[in-house]
Amino acid sequence: MQTLKIALAQINSTVGDISGNGQKIIDRIDQAKRKGVDLIAFPELCLTGYPPEDLLLKSHFIEDNINQLKKIVPHCSGIAAIIGFVDSQKSGKNIHNAAAVIYDKKIQLIYHKCHLPNYGVFDEARYFQSGLLTPVFVLKGVMVGVNICEDIWHEDGPTRAQTRRGGAKLIINISDSPYRMGVGVSREKMLAVRAKENKVFIAYVNMVGGQDELVFDGGSLIFNAKGKLLARGKSFEEELMIADVPIQSPFTLPSPQGRGIIEKRLTQNEEIYRALQMGVFDYVHKNQFKKTVIAISGGIDSALTAVIAVDAFGRKNVVGVFMPSRYTSKESDADAKRLAENLGIRLIKISIEPPLRAYFDLLASSFGALPTDTTEENLQSRIRGNIIMALSNKFGWLVLTTGNKSEMSVGYATLYGDMAGGFAVIKDIWKKVVYQLARYRNRQGGIIPVRILTRPPTAELRSNQKDCDTLPPYAILDPILEAYIEKDRSFDEIVKMGFDTKTVAKVISLVDNSEFKRRQAPLGVKITPRGLGKDRRMPITNRYFDKGK
Repeated sequence: MQTLKIALAQINSTVGDISGNGQKIIDRIDQAKRKGVDLIAFPELCLTGYPPEDLLLKSHFIEDNINQLKKIVPHCSGIAAIIGFVDSQKSGKNIHNAAAVIYDKKIQLIYHKCHLPNYGVFDEARYFQSGLLTPVFVLKGVMVGVNICEDIWHEDGPTRAQTRRGGAKLIINISDSPYRMGVGVSREKMLAVRAKENKVFIAYVNMVGGQDELVFDGGSLIFNAKGKLLARGKSFEEELMIADVPIQSPFTLPSPQGRGIIEKRLTQNEEIYRALQMGVFDYVHKNQFKKTVIAISGGIDSALTAVIAVDAFGRKNVVGVFMPSRYTSKESDADAKRLAENLGIRLIKISIEPPLRAYFDLLASSFGALPTDTTEENLQSRIRGNIIMALSNKFGWLVLTTGNKSEMSVGYATLYGDMAGGFAVIKDIWKKVVYQLARYRNRQGGIIPVRILTRPPTAELRSNQKDCDTLPPYAILDPILEAYIEKDRSFDEIVKMGFDTKTVAKVISLVDNSEFKRRQAPLGVKITPRGLGKDRRMPITNRYFDKGK
């Protein structure tokens, strides 16, 4: 039996920071060497950050990443390292999503990713050529195979070739697998099956960190050749996960368990909250902002956004702005103030009444005798948008918008008003989950005032307004939206789920007619299987409407 000490370095790379990413890799290699590690593996494209998107069309970007890889090579003495990078062939015309295997201060092997995902948020076929070979290498007498992310999800993919034809006893999969609700469980099930069916140890290292709308949750894994979990890394944290992996021949299975730490799985509320927190933190800091500003209304959405922001950045780096009008209730005023006090953040109060009156006077002659409608409501929202963007411009604060997925899906938001901002923290969170997360966070300390959790949702843009005056109750709206947006269910299929025909028709119409708004909305953290960003690409100019049979 041969035991390998393996380190899985789930690091937080920044797209385009090739030298910074390279130094982080070198630091982890040095740390692993001090701990007597035989092999250290880093995530997919860890040198460039993931996804680099159209940076891959720049030849000098490819050259810089290869030159940085060469600088890492001398540090790989007495240890083997597997590093994700962009490989180039034929003078940069053909590039590959690649893994370099380095030891004895030399690049001993380069593996090219075979299966290129081209669905959802992935566009790898736009940039990369598919690899055709499935090589293996020998480390301390053990045959090892390396493959990349999507490769291991295929039953008849490189893992099978590397074990059955190449004789590999250990597979290292380097990955950048974005977080979505429940993905951790499906990953573990797949990897357990892949290990058991190929009678091979599998070590899976995953990226951690936020990149625009994506969040990578880490949670690196090692399975033995019977499909039993040997080690699990932390979620949403950088970590050097080290485990002793005992490699045996198939004739002596079952193998001993080896030594590795199995971190506890997070609950669903914990993982969603941590994903939102990491997503907004990395977006703000990687884009070099220092502070954030939030329009606090006294409602549940802005309250949850503010709490997440304070948990991410600390109270000194979050500013709240309360902008009352003639329609703002005393309850909203009191709740906004109480929330700010509980969070310990600065709250700026600016009444929108003076500019609102000025707008009404300015437009009176043009509007004439036309009745008051959503135009006047949207004016209020746009005044608030102007104010908060002015504060952003003056002080360099990033505006965090507060709209949730239910509202964004049906267009219950004002373009250039409450949609104005730089990052939408809860953009991919259904309204029911907003309440769920708020109650989860309050169990750790009653931050959000109870009345915010119990009052009927309202935009307060006219007298006695409630969301349910315009929309179906969220208990009905959310499951219809989930079926239509995330599962692509038809009108007839949704009606068969037990929903009223007129309600379904109204919701579908609202969704279809609001695409132009969503296209202009700020990006936000993706946590569902199908977000409203790159996951769902509907044409704005579109005359197809599902009216059922």
